[in-house]
Amino acid sequence: MIKNILLTIEYNGKDFAGWQIQPESRTVQGEVERAVSKMAGAPTKVEGTSRTDAGVHAHNQKATIRGDFGIPTEKIPMVLNRLLPGDIKIKAAEEKEEGFHARFSCKGKQYVYRIMNTGEKDVFAAGTYCFIESRLDEKLMNEGAKAFIGTHDFKAFMAMGSTPQKTTIRTIYDASVVRSGDLVEFFVTGDGFLYNMVRIMAGTLMEVGSGKREPKEIEQIITGKDRAEAGRTAPPEGLYLNEVYFEARAYDQR
Repeated sequence: MIKNILLTIEYNGKDFAGWQIQPESRTVQGEVERAVSKMAGAPTKVEGTSRTDAGVHAHNQKATIRGDFGIPTEKIPMVLNRLLPGDIKIKAAEEKEEGFHARFSCKGKQYVYRIMNTGEKDVFAAGTYCFIESRLDEKLMNEGAKAFIGTHDFKAFMAMGSTPQKTTIRTIYDASVVRSGDLVEFFVTGDGFLYNMVRIMAGTLMEVGSGKREPKEIEQIITGKDRAEAGRTAPPEGLYLNEVYFEARAYDQR
Protein backbone atom coordinates (compact mmCIF):
# COMPACT_ATOMS: atom_id res chain seq x y z
CA MET A 1 0.00 0.00 0.00
CA ILE A 2 1.44 3.37 -1.06
CA LYS A 3 1.61 5.87 1.79
CA ASN A 4 2.40 9.58 1.84
CA ILE A 5 4.61 10.10 4.90
CA LEU A 6 5.68 13.37 6.52
CA LEU A 7 9.07 13.22 8.24
CA THR A 8 10.32 15.63 10.91
CA ILE A 9 14.09 15.94 10.60
CA GLU A 10 16.76 17.44 12.83
CA TYR A 11 20.29 18.03 11.62
CA ASN A 12 23.56 19.75 12.38
CA GLY A 13 24.38 21.46 9.09
CA LYS A 14 28.03 22.33 9.65
CA ASP A 15 29.40 19.45 7.56
CA PHE A 16 26.79 19.65 4.80
CA ALA A 17 26.70 21.62 1.54
CA GLY A 18 23.07 22.41 2.38
CA TRP A 19 19.78 20.52 2.12
CA GLN A 20 19.44 20.17 -1.66
CA ILE A 21 21.21 17.38 -3.55
CA GLN A 22 24.32 18.58 -5.38
CA PRO A 23 26.79 16.60 -7.50
CA GLU A 24 29.92 15.55 -5.61
CA SER A 25 28.75 17.23 -2.37
CA ARG A 26 27.43 15.87 0.91
CA THR A 27 23.88 17.13 1.44
CA VAL A 28 21.10 16.41 3.93
CA GLN A 29 18.61 15.49 1.23
CA GLY A 30 21.15 13.14 -0.33
CA GLU A 31 21.80 11.31 2.94
CA VAL A 32 18.09 11.01 3.76
CA GLU A 33 17.24 9.80 0.25
CA ARG A 34 19.90 7.09 0.47
CA ALA A 35 18.48 5.89 3.78
CA VAL A 36 14.84 6.03 2.65
CA SER A 37 15.64 4.23 -0.62
CA LYS A 38 17.44 1.48 1.28
CA MET A 39 14.47 1.11 3.64
CA ALA A 40 12.03 1.03 0.71
CA GLY A 41 14.16 -1.28 -1.43
CA ALA A 42 13.74 1.13 -4.36
CA PRO A 43 14.83 4.68 -5.29
CA THR A 44 12.60 7.07 -3.32
CA LYS A 45 12.46 10.86 -3.61
CA VAL A 46 12.57 13.02 -0.47
CA GLU A 47 10.83 16.41 -0.83
CA GLY A 48 11.80 18.96 1.83
CA THR A 49 10.08 22.15 2.94
CA SER A 50 13.13 24.39 3.13
CA ARG A 51 16.29 24.31 1.02
CA THR A 52 18.63 25.32 3.84
CA ASP A 53 22.08 26.54 2.79
CA ALA A 54 25.50 25.12 3.57
CA GLY A 55 26.20 25.29 7.29
CA VAL A 56 22.57 25.96 8.29
CA HIS A 57 20.88 23.69 10.83
CA ALA A 58 17.34 22.48 11.50
CA HIS A 59 15.38 21.44 14.56
CA ASN A 60 12.21 20.61 12.65
CA GLN A 61 12.76 20.38 8.91
CA LYS A 62 9.85 18.63 7.20
CA ALA A 63 9.96 16.28 4.21
CA THR A 64 7.50 14.01 2.44
CA ILE A 65 8.19 10.54 1.07
CA ARG A 66 5.85 8.23 -0.87
CA GLY A 67 6.09 4.48 -1.05
CA ASP A 68 5.12 1.04 0.19
CA PHE A 69 7.59 0.78 3.04
CA GLY A 70 6.31 -2.50 4.47
CA ILE A 71 6.58 -1.35 8.08
CA PRO A 72 4.25 0.59 10.40
CA THR A 73 4.63 4.36 10.04
CA GLU A 74 5.64 4.74 13.69
CA LYS A 75 8.62 2.43 13.10
CA ILE A 76 10.05 4.50 10.25
CA PRO A 77 12.13 6.88 12.46
CA MET A 78 13.81 3.98 14.24
CA VAL A 79 14.69 2.24 10.97
CA LEU A 80 15.96 5.38 9.25
CA ASN A 81 18.03 6.52 12.24
CA ARG A 82 19.94 3.24 12.06
CA LEU A 83 20.79 4.01 8.44
CA LEU A 84 21.62 7.72 8.83
CA PRO A 85 24.86 9.39 9.96
CA GLY A 86 25.06 10.87 13.46
CA ASP A 87 24.43 14.46 12.37
CA ILE A 88 20.90 13.70 11.06
CA LYS A 89 17.96 12.44 13.12
CA ILE A 90 14.40 11.55 12.10
CA LYS A 91 12.29 12.82 15.00
CA ALA A 92 8.85 11.71 13.79
CA ALA A 93 6.88 10.19 10.91
CA GLU A 94 3.16 10.56 10.24
CA GLU A 95 0.88 9.51 7.42
CA LYS A 96 -0.70 12.36 5.45
CA GLU A 97 -3.46 12.52 2.87
CA GLU A 98 -2.71 12.09 -0.83
CA GLY A 99 -1.69 15.41 -2.32
CA PHE A 100 -0.03 16.73 0.85
CA HIS A 101 3.47 18.05 0.06
CA ALA A 102 6.10 19.23 2.54
CA ARG A 103 6.96 22.28 0.44
CA PHE A 104 3.74 23.26 -1.30
CA SER A 105 1.48 22.65 1.71
CA CYS A 106 3.62 24.88 3.96
CA LYS A 107 1.85 27.98 5.36
CA GLY A 108 4.75 29.45 7.32
CA LYS A 109 8.13 28.92 8.96
CA GLN A 110 10.01 30.05 12.03
CA TYR A 111 13.76 30.53 12.06
CA VAL A 112 16.03 31.30 14.99
CA TYR A 113 19.44 32.92 14.67
CA ARG A 114 21.76 32.15 17.60
CA ILE A 115 24.59 34.42 18.68
CA MET A 116 27.05 33.46 21.42
CA ASN A 117 27.89 36.91 22.76
CA THR A 118 31.10 36.21 24.59
CA GLY A 119 34.80 36.95 24.24
CA GLU A 120 35.68 33.32 24.92
CA LYS A 121 35.07 31.15 21.92
CA ASP A 122 33.91 27.61 22.66
CA VAL A 123 35.77 25.32 20.26
CA PHE A 124 33.24 22.53 20.85
CA ALA A 125 30.38 24.80 19.78
CA ALA A 126 32.14 25.97 16.61
CA GLY A 127 29.85 25.75 13.63
CA THR A 128 26.68 25.87 15.70
CA TYR A 129 26.62 29.53 16.81
CA CYS A 130 27.71 32.90 15.53
CA PHE A 131 30.33 34.24 17.97
CA ILE A 132 30.37 38.00 18.69
CA GLU A 133 32.82 39.34 21.27
CA SER A 134 31.58 42.91 21.75
CA ARG A 135 28.53 43.25 23.98
CA LEU A 136 25.23 43.44 22.08
CA ASP A 137 22.27 45.40 23.40
CA GLU A 138 19.44 42.90 22.96
CA LYS A 139 16.81 45.50 23.93
CA LEU A 140 17.78 47.74 21.01
CA MET A 141 17.87 44.68 18.73
CA ASN A 142 14.40 43.66 19.86
CA GLU A 143 13.12 47.18 19.20
CA GLY A 144 14.57 47.05 15.70
CA ALA A 145 13.15 43.57 15.06
CA LYS A 146 9.60 44.84 15.58
CA ALA A 147 9.90 46.86 12.35
CA PHE A 148 10.00 43.59 10.41
CA ILE A 149 6.49 42.61 11.54
CA GLY A 150 3.79 43.05 8.91
CA THR A 151 3.51 42.71 5.14
CA HIS A 152 6.39 44.52 3.43
CA ASP A 153 8.56 44.46 0.35
CA PHE A 154 11.76 42.87 1.70
CA LYS A 155 13.87 43.48 -1.41
CA ALA A 156 16.56 45.13 0.75
CA PHE A 157 16.91 41.86 2.68
CA MET A 158 17.44 39.56 -0.32
CA ALA A 159 20.93 38.54 -1.42
CA MET A 160 22.21 40.27 -4.54
CA GLY A 161 22.28 37.95 -7.54
CA SER A 162 19.40 35.85 -6.22
CA THR A 163 17.09 34.01 -8.60
CA PRO A 164 14.40 36.50 -9.70
CA GLN A 165 11.21 36.22 -7.64
CA LYS A 166 7.61 36.82 -8.71
CA THR A 167 7.38 39.13 -5.73
CA THR A 168 9.64 40.19 -2.88
CA ILE A 169 6.66 40.94 -0.63
CA ARG A 170 6.48 38.73 2.44
CA THR A 171 4.47 38.75 5.68
CA ILE A 172 6.32 38.53 9.00
CA TYR A 173 4.00 37.49 11.81
CA ASP A 174 6.43 37.84 14.70
CA ALA A 175 10.03 38.92 15.29
CA SER A 176 11.86 39.23 18.59
CA VAL A 177 15.30 39.15 20.19
CA VAL A 178 15.90 37.60 23.61
CA ARG A 179 18.98 37.04 25.75
CA SER A 180 19.75 34.18 28.14
CA GLY A 181 23.17 34.71 29.67
CA ASP A 182 25.64 34.98 26.80
CA LEU A 183 23.17 33.56 24.27
CA VAL A 184 21.28 36.10 22.12
CA GLU A 185 18.53 34.67 19.90
CA PHE A 186 16.60 36.30 17.07
CA PHE A 187 13.28 34.54 16.36
CA VAL A 188 11.34 35.35 13.20
CA THR A 189 8.13 33.77 11.89
CA GLY A 190 6.69 34.43 8.45
CA ASP A 191 4.77 33.08 5.47
CA GLY A 192 7.98 32.77 3.47
CA PHE A 193 11.53 34.08 3.22
CA LEU A 194 13.73 35.35 0.41
CA TYR A 195 17.24 33.99 -0.21
CA ASN A 196 19.46 34.92 2.79
CA MET A 197 16.65 37.09 4.18
CA VAL A 198 16.93 35.92 7.79
CA ARG A 199 20.72 36.13 7.77
CA ILE A 200 20.60 39.71 6.43
CA MET A 201 17.99 40.59 9.06
CA ALA A 202 20.26 39.10 11.75
CA GLY A 203 23.33 40.92 10.44
CA THR A 204 21.45 44.23 10.41
CA LEU A 205 20.19 43.66 13.96
CA MET A 206 23.71 42.89 15.16
CA GLU A 207 24.75 46.31 13.86
CA VAL A 208 21.87 47.81 15.86
CA GLY A 209 22.94 45.87 18.95
CA SER A 210 26.55 47.05 18.63
CA GLY A 211 25.50 50.71 18.32
CA LYS A 212 26.38 51.13 14.64
CA ARG A 213 22.74 51.74 13.72
CA GLU A 214 19.59 53.04 15.35
CA PRO A 215 16.56 50.69 15.63
CA LYS A 216 14.46 53.15 13.63
CA GLU A 217 16.74 52.63 10.61
CA ILE A 218 15.21 49.18 10.00
CA GLU A 219 11.95 50.74 8.83
CA GLN A 220 13.86 53.10 6.54
CA ILE A 221 15.82 50.21 5.02
CA ILE A 222 12.62 48.28 4.30
CA THR A 223 11.06 51.34 2.65
CA GLY A 224 14.20 52.05 0.60
CA LYS A 225 14.32 48.51 -0.91
CA ASP A 226 18.10 48.81 -1.41
CA ARG A 227 20.23 45.80 -0.38
CA ALA A 228 23.28 48.08 -0.01
CA GLU A 229 21.54 49.91 2.86
CA ALA A 230 20.95 46.78 4.97
CA GLY A 231 23.58 45.12 7.13
CA ARG A 232 25.98 42.33 6.30
CA THR A 233 24.81 38.78 5.75
CA ALA A 234 25.35 36.99 9.06
CA PRO A 235 27.30 33.70 8.84
CA PRO A 236 25.28 30.50 8.27
CA GLU A 237 26.32 28.66 11.41
CA GLY A 238 23.97 30.68 13.63
CA LEU A 239 20.83 29.90 11.61
CA TYR A 240 18.31 27.16 12.47
CA LEU A 241 15.02 26.22 10.82
CA ASN A 242 12.99 26.02 14.00
CA GLU A 243 9.40 25.23 12.99
CA VAL A 244 7.32 24.58 9.88
CA TYR A 245 3.57 25.33 9.89
CA PHE A 246 0.98 23.63 7.70
CA GLU A 247 -2.12 25.32 9.12
CA ALA A 248 -3.05 28.98 8.78
CA ARG A 249 -2.19 30.90 11.96
CA ALA A 250 -0.60 27.80 13.47
CA TYR A 251 2.35 29.98 14.45
CA ASP A 252 0.14 31.50 17.17
CA GLN A 253 0.25 28.15 18.96
CA ARG A 254 4.05 27.85 19.24
